[in-house]
Amino acid sequence: MTKCVVLGVTGGIAAYKSAQVVSDLKKKGYEVHVIMTKNACEFITPLTFETLSNNRVSVDTFDRNFEYSVNHISLAKKADLFVIAPCSANVIGKIANGIADDMLTTTFLASTCPKLICPAMNTNMLENPITKDNLAKCQKYGMHILDAASGYLACGDSGKGRLASVDTIVNACEMLINNPKKVNKKILISTGATKEYLDPIRYLTNPSSGKTGRELAKVAYNYGMDVTLVTGENDFEDIPFIKTIKCKSAHDMFVNIDALKDEMDIIIMSAAIADFTPKSKADNKIKKDGNGLTLELQPTVDILKHLGAHKKDGQILIGYAMETIDLINNAKAKLVKKNCDYIIANTISSNNQGFRSDENIVTIISKDQVVELDKLTKSEIAKRIIELCI
Repeated sequence: MTKCVVLGVTGGIAAYKSAQVVSDLKKKGYEVHVIMTKNACEFITPLTFETLSNNRVSVDTFDRNFEYSVNHISLAKKADLFVIAPCSANVIGKIANGIADDMLTTTFLASTCPKLICPAMNTNMLENPITKDNLAKCQKYGMHILDAASGYLACGDSGKGRLASVDTIVNACEMLINNPKKVNKKILISTGATKEYLDPIRYLTNPSSGKTGRELAKVAYNYGMDVTLVTGENDFEDIPFIKTIKCKSAHDMFVNIDALKDEMDIIIMSAAIADFTPKSKADNKIKKDGNGLTLELQPTVDILKHLGAHKKDGQILIGYAMETIDLINNAKAKLVKKNCDYIIANTISSNNQGFRSDENIVTIISKDQVVELDKLTKSEIAKRIIELCI
C-alpha cells in the first residue's frame, strides 16, 4: 500500500525547495499532498505543487470546492507522515501551543502520524529563546526536528537558519515513514576510512566511502535502536536523528569507541581503519628533493581485537574482513582471533562491488555457519546484518 506524506509549506524564501522535496518523494513512490499557508503562496504558487504531486493543494480551511469529507480531517487520517518544510517561527509557535487557525495548523493538530518540522528563518529568530523554547516544546510532544543548516541567508546575513538540504529532508522522511520496530538496544557502528598524516597536507588512507556503515545506521534506526555512528572524515551530510562522531585517525577512532563501548549492546566495526601509521609526522610539508622518500610505519591499535578482549556479557560484536585471497579461511581466523560473534567477509573482485559501490557480495561467518549472500544493495545487506542482532 502506497505511503502518504502530507507536506506543509509556510511563508519564506526557502519554499521553492519544497517543490523538489515533492518531486523526489513522488519519484520514490510516495503519495504526496501539499498544504500551504496563505503567506507561502506569495513565494510559490499552488499550481507548482499540484503539477508535481498530481493532487489538489489545500490553502483555505473553508474552501467550498471540496469532496464530501471534512478536508483537514481526511488528510490528517490519510497521512503516514506530516512534514512542514520550510517551517517558519510563526508556525512553530502555533503548533507548539496548539493553535489551529488555518488549514495547515488545523490538519497538523488533527493528525496522529509521525511529524517532522524543518525550521528555516533568520539566525536571530532561530536563536531567540522563544523559538528555542517552542522547538523544545514540540520535541517534548514527540515531534521530530530537523536542524537548520548554516550558510548565507536570503536576508544577507550568514549563520544558522537555512532550510536543510532536499536530500536531508527526503532522507529524514524515509526514515520516519517506515514505522520503526521498537528494539530497545544501543548500537555503535564505525564506518569510513581513517587518515594517517605524514605531514600537514598528506596522509595514508584507503578508498572506503562509508556507505556500508551509513546504511547499517539507517536500518538500525528504523528498528528503533539508539544509534551512534563513528565515522572517518567524509563529504556526506549527517544522517538525521543519528548521533555522529567524526574522527580523523585510527587513534581518534579508538579513543571515541573505547569511551562508549561499555554502554553498547551491539558494536559493528565496518570502518576501514588503517593498520599502520607513520612513526613520526613532519611539522611542515615534506619537500621533494629528488632523492626519494622512505617512510617508517608502526602498527595502529587493533580496535576490533581490543573490543573482543573487553566484550561485556551479552554484547554482540561484528567485524568486517576485506581480503584479496583466501577470503573464507582468513575471515574464520579473524572471527576467533578477535572474539567476534560474526565476521562480514568481502573481497574486491570487480568495479561494481565493495569500496564506493552501492552494491556488494558478502559472506556472513559465525562460529556455526557460513552464509554466502548473492549480490545485494548495501541497504539490503545492512538489513540482513541488523536482523542478526535482534
